[in-house]
Amino acid sequence: MSTPERDPEFEELLAFIRDQRGFDFTGYKRPSLRRRISKRMKDVRVATFPAYRAYLEQNPDEFVELFNTILINVTAFFRDDVAWDHLRTEVVPQILELNDGLEGTIRMWSTGCATGEEAFSLAMSFAEELGDDEFKRRVKIYATDIDDDALTSGRHAEYSAKQMEPVPADLRERYFEQRNGNFAFRTDLRRAVIFGRHDLIQDPPISRISLLLSRNTLMYFDSQTQRRILANFSFSLREGGYLFLGKSEALAARSDLFVPVDLKRRIFKKAQRTAPLQIQAAVTVEEQEALAQLAAAALIRDAGFDAVPVAQLVVDRAENLVLANLQARALFALSARDLGRPFKDLEVSFRPIELRSRIEQVYSERHIISLRDVEWRSGNEVRYVDVQISPLIAVTGAVVGAGITFTEVTRYRRLQQALEDSKHEMETAYEELQSTVEELETTNEELQSTNEELETTNEELQSTNEELETMNEELQSTNEELETMNDELNERSFELNAANAFLEAVLSSLQAGVIVVDKNFVITAWNEGARDLWGLRQDEVVGKHLNNLDIGLPVDDLRTPMRDTLATGIGTHLEIPAVNRRGRHVTSRVSLMPLVAGDGEARGLIMLTQADGVDGGRP
Repeated sequence: MSTPERDPEFEELLAFIRDQRGFDFTGYKRPSLRRRISKRMKDVRVATFPAYRAYLEQNPDEFVELFNTILINVTAFFRDDVAWDHLRTEVVPQILELNDGLEGTIRMWSTGCATGEEAFSLAMSFAEELGDDEFKRRVKIYATDIDDDALTSGRHAEYSAKQMEPVPADLRERYFEQRNGNFAFRTDLRRAVIFGRHDLIQDPPISRISLLLSRNTLMYFDSQTQRRILANFSFSLREGGYLFLGKSEALAARSDLFVPVDLKRRIFKKAQRTAPLQIQAAVTVEEQEALAQLAAAALIRDAGFDAVPVAQLVVDRAENLVLANLQARALFALSARDLGRPFKDLEVSFRPIELRSRIEQVYSERHIISLRDVEWRSGNEVRYVDVQISPLIAVTGAVVGAGITFTEVTRYRRLQQALEDSKHEMETAYEELQSTVEELETTNEELQSTNEELETTNEELQSTNEELETMNEELQSTNEELETMNDELNERSFELNAANAFLEAVLSSLQAGVIVVDKNFVITAWNEGARDLWGLRQDEVVGKHLNNLDIGLPVDDLRTPMRDTLATGIGTHLEIPAVNRRGRHVTSRVSLMPLVAGDGEARGLIMLTQADGVDGGRP
């Protein structure tokens, strides 16, 4: 019997995927491969491999979902370590030799870079060979993708401990720094890796590349589009440049644009041209006239570009300055030598305003960005410009660069400011004049009113004099009444003191502990018997809540009976175990009685406490 790994229907499906998309999965372990493809079949509710093949034919977009399922790990550091070892030991030295020994610039391109792990794998591989200083001087790595979120993550260059697992410990120590619990690629080397949005179908390729990584990216396109992309890759690579594909991508092996260096590890080299292009020497008169017209048109276009009264710059997708008109050269002190230089190396890229991020935004959003009244300080002079950044779109629909226009608006800004200041001053003067008129009118009315008030005041003073005489007589009568009331208060105070002394004597004479509390169980009275039983003086407890006292009487057990007594007005008698002030265990007889005022309302509780020893005797 044939094993599940060699199921003919399954093998036919793999052959169909290879023929349609150019990706050979025969090197994958059959159980894992069958499991992942079966999972996708279950998601689309297809039962057999032939039926799934038919489904792929009818729904080409399913290839993307299938490849995402098969290739779970989209990116990682040094993915397929055997291939990377071969790249480091065999290909990197060849590239260094290809780039003129120790002097030439090395340009590399990682397409479909996702969050940048493979781009930084390249950086570490070349930094190991070149050393830090030579690497920073010579190497540029372009990392591109169409996923803006992934590019943002790549620019931060921070990775978790799990993502860092494939990186050898010595490389991790040399090229990464601890930051917020993650690992961040070294900032000084990070500048060599340039992240940007790039669509392999619509955007023109990056040129003069020595090593191009496109690992498991081509699988997302059909065979015709793959051939077009491979042709762009061939254009991107300089003579002798290398192409590094994913282990499942086999289409390049069937293309005459590349020759295999190591087919097993999917490393290819750009094929040399065997027949150089032949340029026809004979040119007809009509063709000569057409060429002359084209040359004249180019001269007119260049002269017209220089004659534009505003400063204009043109930057290509490789972030190089391509054009600068006369106004721009004068405004930003540019010369012909600056054309072709990286835009980031020019002062105009960040002054008067940072432009590189906005150029990237124009590329991604494909619409114009306008910045108004940008302040530009040069020494003590302040100037203002309007900046407009426009995408340059070819007839094919591809964005090939960006045009930047600077319009001087300093004079208009100053005139506008002067006009606003004059308007403000006029409004202020008018408001002040109006306020002065109103104040004069108000002052006149106040003077008339003051005269009337003075007359009224005179009459009121005469009335007040009469009232004062009457009040004097009333005050004398009131004084006599107050003296009588004072005598009565003295008599009542004497009686109250006598009553308090009597009550104090009664409470002191009682052998039982007497505790009086209000409705909130705050203590208002505490006799000597309570002190003898529970060890606290009256001045220590009066005004405190009964439940907050640290005494041997379990007041928590009395809470419910106390509330019932307050509610019903009926006394309660109970016995509870307690500990007296000497630390002896006693039985406390507690009597709870409502404290009733003259109106019959309970104002609190009277608590009588007596304690017997555990054996029935006195404590």
